[in-house]
Amino acid sequence: MIWRKKEKKKAQYQFNSERVFLVATQPAKTAYSYFQTSSVGLSEEEIGQRQSAYGKNEISREQKKNPLVLFIRTFINPFIGVLTALAVISLVIDVVMARPEDREWTAVLIIISMVVCSAILRFWQEWKASEATDSLMKMVKNTCFVKRFSGSEEVDITELVPGDVVCLAAGDMIPADIRIIESKDLFVSQASLTGESDPVEKFPEINGRRHSHGSVIELDNICYMGSTVISGSAKGIVFGTGNDTYLGTIARSLVGERATTAFDKGISKVSFLLIRFMLVMVPFVFFVNGFTKGDWFEAFIFALSVAVGLTPEMLPMIVTANLSKGAVSMSKKKTVVKNLNAIQNFGAMNILCTDKTGTLTCDKIVLEKYINADGSDDHSRRILRHAFLNSYFQTGLKNLMDKAILAHVREENLEHLTEGYTKIDEIPFDFSRRRMSVVIEDQQGKRQIITKGAVEEMLNICSHAEFNGQVYELTDKLRSKAKRISDDMNRNGMRVLAIAQKSFISKARDFAVTDEDEMVLIGYLAFLDPPKPSSAEAIRQLREYGIEVKILSGDNDVIVNAIARQIGIDTCHSVTGVELEGKDGEELREIVGQATLFSRLTPLQKSEIIMILQQNGNTVGFLGDGVNDAGALRQSDIGISVDSAVDIAKESADIILLDKDLSVLKEGVLEGRKTFGNITKYIKMTASSNFGNMFSVMFASAFLPFLPMLPIHLLIQNLLYDISQTTIPFDRMDAEFLKQPQKWDASDLSRFMIYIGPISSVFDIATYCLMWYVFACNSPEHQTLFQSGWFVEGLLSQTLIVHMIRTRKIPFFQSRATWPVLGLTFLIMAMGIAIPFTSFGLSIGLEPLPLSYFPWLVLILVSYCVLTQFMKSWYIRRFSKWL
Repeated sequence: MIWRKKEKKKAQYQFNSERVFLVATQPAKTAYSYFQTSSVGLSEEEIGQRQSAYGKNEISREQKKNPLVLFIRTFINPFIGVLTALAVISLVIDVVMARPEDREWTAVLIIISMVVCSAILRFWQEWKASEATDSLMKMVKNTCFVKRFSGSEEVDITELVPGDVVCLAAGDMIPADIRIIESKDLFVSQASLTGESDPVEKFPEINGRRHSHGSVIELDNICYMGSTVISGSAKGIVFGTGNDTYLGTIARSLVGERATTAFDKGISKVSFLLIRFMLVMVPFVFFVNGFTKGDWFEAFIFALSVAVGLTPEMLPMIVTANLSKGAVSMSKKKTVVKNLNAIQNFGAMNILCTDKTGTLTCDKIVLEKYINADGSDDHSRRILRHAFLNSYFQTGLKNLMDKAILAHVREENLEHLTEGYTKIDEIPFDFSRRRMSVVIEDQQGKRQIITKGAVEEMLNICSHAEFNGQVYELTDKLRSKAKRISDDMNRNGMRVLAIAQKSFISKARDFAVTDEDEMVLIGYLAFLDPPKPSSAEAIRQLREYGIEVKILSGDNDVIVNAIARQIGIDTCHSVTGVELEGKDGEELREIVGQATLFSRLTPLQKSEIIMILQQNGNTVGFLGDGVNDAGALRQSDIGISVDSAVDIAKESADIILLDKDLSVLKEGVLEGRKTFGNITKYIKMTASSNFGNMFSVMFASAFLPFLPMLPIHLLIQNLLYDISQTTIPFDRMDAEFLKQPQKWDASDLSRFMIYIGPISSVFDIATYCLMWYVFACNSPEHQTLFQSGWFVEGLLSQTLIVHMIRTRKIPFFQSRATWPVLGLTFLIMAMGIAIPFTSFGLSIGLEPLPLSYFPWLVLILVSYCVLTQFMKSWYIRRFSKWL
């Protein structure tokens, strides 16, 4: 029994092949009783019971993000957590525990402002992205015609229940998983499920012999939700709704958390690496200052400020700002960004897997050539005329190749070819014969039957063939030649039909399949889904930028190879889904790694291939638009779809292209690499600067009789430095950087910090010596001047590092930052110099510096730049990497 009427909870059975085969093998005459329904449909009571048991006919999809939840999630970040904890500690010590006259809110306000600004910007950018996604992904309401006990009615497809009797007609979308019980010339397109462009015919009964070991998708009498009726009509019984459909099973596996991407892993590694450094540094500073200076409370406050200074609290804001800018730039280039992190993954992508149909090809079958049976094209216009008459006069399903013939004739302005001919009869196409015929009569009363179809089947009904303008008996030698001509065109990616004719004087009005014999083979029609003109150039450009393109297709391997050759993809390493079955372990990894063409793949195999490529250390993008592509889109580091794709594919994707063309991707790749580069700049600037400050503070804590800077000085210096870096998203990247995929490498960051960070400490210590020996700031009475000198030098050297690290070239001369970056960094430097001379500076414990200090400052900063450039050149030669 299929339905359990007394069940109160939604049925929990899973979609599986055995169940569908069981449904398919039920005889049509007993189908109504098996599904516990009737030819007049369900009663209102039964509908209510089944809706309670099975719910609405809706598949799982991502829920719209709640703004409050989204805002709260912006605070869930390790750096934000550290800063929040520091703000609370500062609040307790400086405000709650302090006497009223000693309460100090400055540190608390500075830390809180950093946290709030970072969180608000990230929330705003993510909310805007979410809104854009919702407007793009709105589902269209669909209805269907249902027979119910109360009468036939049109209902929303979400109201369907198992057991409903549905009527289908040309143009209808299949609203649920349906068992066909009556049909007339029913042809269904399952392209969105299988990737195959040709429609398939459906019947009330299953061909058990053919499907005993086949796929459930190939069952003759089962139609699946999401497919489309091309022609004909049918009546069927719903047996699966919502998540219990084939489509719903795929959708249910896609809802929820995505696989962790290279971007996510990289940010996490960087975050926790910097936090580990901070957790080591802060206790060291606290204990050294506590033991050497004796004031443990002051040492604690100073260590607290050092922790704030070492925390790259602007990382979430800088990352989000970079990604948001990238999204805006890409939206101007026919690209909608659903997931901001995907922009960076564009830059890291080194393998792009793509479907063939509509992406590399025009997604439109065209008549490429029409030739004589001997392979020549002399007087081949006669072949086109016969093909046109066959396609024009048939009344059955006009498939893609019929439409291509008719379109070609229209383009050539040859519609007049039908003049003088009258249709007498036709023998419709069917999948067992794989051919169709029309019988026509000219004005002289001459009748002829014109047949076109698959080459093998056509050769079986031909007794003669026209070779070199003469009709010859179709000997084995001529038959082999005919097959060779067809095979040659197949290898060039063309689908080939043969065309034959037979003339006779019979006045019979009824013709049958038996009349398709003793025919004369006259020629061939070759069809092609041609490569897009831009495909070859787009693949060349992607290869130039370090991206390998692999084709993952469910189509025929001969056609996939032919298309690949035409667009410049290596066809030496080609594999089919059948060949992959049974392979595992290292053998499978090696095959997948080497192959560039994959054909006859199932949806699951596409996902597995992408997963294996990821396990091999690649950042993988996937471009697809069908239901069969949804799993692969979800598994990939960056899922790319198009606005004309099925809903489930768009929902699984990170990027939506408004133009289904690979050339658009190159712009996305460059934008991703710019974004990655600017994010990397901030991380390396901050990490190396913080690492250098660790040595400077450790040295000062160990040897100075007073604090090198007050906690408030560290906080203000850190705030100004962070502000100077907010324009980094608007910076440019060197052309050389954009040429290769860019991936996160936490080990390189550690190495970068160790080699580059201590450079600033050398000049910080030089500043200590300058203030100690030249300006005699060697006692607690003169610590204010000492602190002012290091405050200015520390801020200026930190700000200059922006320009030193942003390029592997010589800054200002070989590579100059954009005007926003130049303007803001020099403004911050000017503010840093001015603060000790202002009343604000005096209020926070700074004092004006003597003019004799500034020549020394210039010398220190120039020396700092020269040494950094020297170390940069050495580092690049040693490790072949900079950003």
